[in-house]
Amino acid sequence: MLIKFIVFASVGVVGTAAHYLVLYQLVESYHLDPVTASACGAVAGMCVNYLLNYILTFRSQQSHWKAFPKFAVIAGIGFSLNFGLMTVLTPHFYYLYAQIMTTLIVLVWNFLGNSLWTFRVKIA
Repeated sequence: MLIKFIVFASVGVVGTAAHYLVLYQLVESYHLDPVTASACGAVAGMCVNYLLNYILTFRSQQSHWKAFPKFAVIAGIGFSLNFGLMTVLTPHFYYLYAQIMTTLIVLVWNFLGNSLWTFRVKIA
């Protein structure tokens, strides 16, 4: 399970990079508020993470018709956590620091949800 988490976190770096790139670009170039920009970035990161986790982390044999809806539920809850935490944290912290704290919490949720439900990894 530890190795799966390391692979999951490594793959997540790419999705997180997509998330942060969208967040930063929308805030700095288009002056969008950080909470909304973070929500847009989370959607970009979700798309990247699904494909990479399906193929690399979990090497799923499930059809996308079965796996993606489950992934979307877990990601939707993660999206809600991201939105809520950013709403609470951005008045008190610089938006990128708030996003880092939020990302760490959402990472744990997404790993557990996807491991135990979406891709059904057996815990030995």
